[in-house]
Amino acid sequence: MKSVLKASLVSVTLITAASAQSVQAGDVQQGKQKAALCFSCHGEQGRAILPQYPNLSGQSAKYLSIALKGYKNGTRLDPVMAPMAKILSEDDIANISAYFATFQ
Repeated sequence: MKSVLKASLVSVTLITAASAQSVQAGDVQQGKQKAALCFSCHGEQGRAILPQYPNLSGQSAKYLSIALKGYKNGTRLDPVMAPMAKILSEDDIANISAYFATFQ
C-alpha cells in the first residue's frame, strides 16, 4: 500500500512539474517589440482601445500564452486573432505574454 501511495505521489509531482514548465518564460523587451501590432486593438499597456476588444492587462503570462497557443492551433476560435497568432513562434508567444503580463 505504501509503495502505491509513493508511486502516486511521485507521478503527481512529475506531472505538476511538467505542466509548470510548459509555459516558457519570455523576454519582456522583445515582447514589446513583437506586440506592436497588438497595440492597435489592445493598447500599448494592454488596455483595449475599444470595448469590443479584451483588456490584456491584469492577465498572467501563463493565461495569455495558453490563449495565443489556442488561437494558433485552432482550439480557440476568433476570426481576427487566429491569423495573427498563426504567424507567431513559441518564443514570440512567450515574449508577448511576458510583456502584457507586466501590466496590472
